[in-house]
Amino acid sequence: MRFSGLRSGAALVAVGFLLAMLSCAHDQQLVSITIQPSTETFGDSNTPVSADAGSFVNLQAFGNYIHPIVQKNITNQVVWYSNTPQMVTVDQAGVLTATGQSCGNALVSASVQTNTSAGGRSSSGAAVTGFMTANVVCFGAGTGGTDLPVTVVFGGGTGTVTSVPAGLGCASTCSNSFPSGTAVMLTGTPTGGLTTVTWLGCDSVNGNVCTVNLIATSRTITVTFS
Repeated sequence: MRFSGLRSGAALVAVGFLLAMLSCAHDQQLVSITIQPSTETFGDSNTPVSADAGSFVNLQAFGNYIHPIVQKNITNQVVWYSNTPQMVTVDQAGVLTATGQSCGNALVSASVQTNTSAGGRSSSGAAVTGFMTANVVCFGAGTGGTDLPVTVVFGGGTGTVTSVPAGLGCASTCSNSFPSGTAVMLTGTPTGGLTTVTWLGCDSVNGNVCTVNLIATSRTITVTFS
C-alpha cells in the first residue's frame, strides 16, 4: 500500500510537470497592433497646405501579445504604409511626413505578417494590422467657399473607410471637404474578423461602396461594421 501511494504521488507530479511544460511551450501570439498617436493633424485653415511640407511626427507601433499578455514596442518590425502618399508619407522607421501637396485625411497602417490567425489557427501569411489617421487641414477650411464637407461617423464595429477622390481615410470618425458637384465614393473595409458593412445616408450603395453626390449641402454618412 505504501509503494502504491508513492507511485500515485509520483504520477501526479509527472502529470503536473508535463502540463506546466506544455503551457510554457505555447507560442507567444501577436493579436493586435496599436499605433501612437492614433491621430495627427498638420497645419491649420490659415496656413497654405504647401507650407506644411516637411512637417513630421514620429509614430510608434505597439504589439499586443498573449501567452503571456504583454505589450511590446515593435516600431522597427512593422511594415508602414500610407494610403494617400500625395498627402502624407511614412517611412519604415515610422516617421510620418506631410508632403504639402494635398489636404484631407489619410489612413496609415502598420502590419506584421504572422503564421497564425487571430484565433490561433495556422494560417501562412496572416497579417496583423493597426491603423491611425493623419489629417492635413485645408487652407481656408470652414470659410464658406464652394467646397462641401463630408463627415463619416462610425456607428459600431471595427473597419476602415477610404474615398475616391482621395481626401478621406480613417478608422474612426473623420471629415473632409470636396468641391460642390463631386461624386464621392466611400469604400468600407471591415477588420477584426468582421465581414459586413452597413451604410446610412448615401445616395447609392453598391456592396461595400457608398456614393455621395455633393450638390448644395454638407453630408454626414454613418458606417457600421458587423
